[in-house]
Amino acid sequence: MAKHRIYTMAFAKVYDALVAKAERKGRTRAEVERILSWLTGYGAAALNAQLSKEVDVESFFAKAPKPNPSRALIKGVVCGVRVEEIEEPIMREIRYLDKLVDELAKGMPMEKILRKE
Repeated sequence: MAKHRIYTMAFAKVYDALVAKAERKGRTRAEVERILSWLTGYGAAALNAQLSKEVDVESFFAKAPKPNPSRALIKGVVCGVRVEEIEEPIMREIRYLDKLVDELAKGMPMEKILRKE
């Protein structure tokens, strides 16, 4: 089975699109970075290194330093698909991120976006 094309896309492009989506709704780049840090464990320096190296989306998630165990609490629909039902691990991580940024763009408070166990 062929990989989905998003896997080979540079994460920097995805990141820019997510930041633009958040900023259009009055949210900030810092909030997107906080979500990314919570989800993956990348700190600011490590995230900037990944962006400057233009790693692909698959590598970005596969090499995440400390995926948050609470990410399994992320539920709901993104692009018509329930995130909790996605079986392929990398695609599930991509959809987790998409869902969190959607919630950010909809004005949800950061405390609710960053799930607690």
